[in-house]
Amino acid sequence: MSFKSLAKYAALALALSFTAGIAGAQTVVLYSSNNTETVETALAVVKKKTPGLTVQQVTGGTGTLMKRIQAEAKNPRGDVLWSGGFGTLGAYKDQMAPYKSPDLAAVPAAFRGPNDLWVGTNVHVMVMMVNERQLKGMAPPRTWSDLMRPEWKGKFAITDPSKSATAYMLVYGLLKQFGRDGLAKLAANAVITASSGSTYKGVAAGEYPVGLTIEYAAQEYVAGGQKEIKLVYPTEGSYLAPEGMFIVKGARNMDAAVALYNGLLSKETQQELLVKNFRRPVRSDIAVSKLTSLPDLSAIKIFPLDQEAASAEYEQLVALWNLAVKAR
Repeated sequence: MSFKSLAKYAALALALSFTAGIAGAQTVVLYSSNNTETVETALAVVKKKTPGLTVQQVTGGTGTLMKRIQAEAKNPRGDVLWSGGFGTLGAYKDQMAPYKSPDLAAVPAAFRGPNDLWVGTNVHVMVMMVNERQLKGMAPPRTWSDLMRPEWKGKFAITDPSKSATAYMLVYGLLKQFGRDGLAKLAANAVITASSGSTYKGVAAGEYPVGLTIEYAAQEYVAGGQKEIKLVYPTEGSYLAPEGMFIVKGARNMDAAVALYNGLLSKETQQELLVKNFRRPVRSDIAVSKLTSLPDLSAIKIFPLDQEAASAEYEQLVALWNLAVKAR
C-alpha cells in the first residue's frame, strides 16, 4: 500500500472513529415507569433541545426496573432511570452516579437527593377526588377525618398501599397524622382497590363518590370536561410524593445520559409536562396556577413526611394496614 493510500485509509478510519463516538454519545437508554403519554411529552421537548439524541426506552414498574439495574450493576444496560418515588430511590444509592445539573439551582432542597445522587422531576399531591353527582345530597368531605365518620362507610375508594407507591405514601401520611386508631377508622370505611387507576377511574365513572388519589390523575378528568369532578385538598394537609431520576452508575453512554438528565430537568420540559399531563414540577421558577387551574404548591397546606423513613417502614406499614382491613 502506498504512503498516499495509507494516509487516506488512516484519515478515513479516524473519521469513522469520530463519527462512531458522536453516535454513541447521542444514544441513551432510558428506564422509565412513567406512562407513554408522559414520556412522549417529555422526549419531544428534550429532542428539540438536543438534536440527534436517540432515546431507547425500556418501560416497567419502578421496583422491577430498580431490581434490573441492581442485577446489571457489573454490566449496566440502562443509562438513566425516570422516575421513582423518593422513598424507593433511597434504597438503591449504590446504583447511582452523582451528577450536579446546572438546573439544580431551580430545585428546592426538599426535592433533591443526597450528594447529587438523584433529583426530583415532579411531585404528586394526594387529594380527594370528588364526583359531586354521586354525593346524593351529602356535603363533600373537607378533611381526611371526615371520611372516618360512619356515614362515609362504603362511599370512598383507596388503593391498597402494597399495590401502589403513591397509595403507600398516602396511607403512610394518614398513619403519621392520625395514628393507628385513625388509620383503622378510615380502613373500616373504605372500598379498597387493587390499583391507582381503579380508584380514579371508578370515581370518574360514578362508581364511588370520592377517591383518595393523585392530583394529576384527577385533574385530567377536570380538564377533559367532567364538570362533576372536583379536587379537594384536605384542610388538615395534603401529602407529597415526589418522584425523581438518576444516572446509572457506570452508564455506557454517560454524555448522552447527562444530556437527557438535563433535558428532563429543564424548565421547558417541566412546563410542558405540567400543561399537557398535569405533572406538577419541582422547579420553583414555574408558576403552576398561571398555566393551569391547579393551585401553586405554596397555596396548599402540606403535612410533612420523611421520604426515607417511609421507605424504611414499608413492611411495618403494610402489615398495619392489612391488620386494619382484616379487623373491619
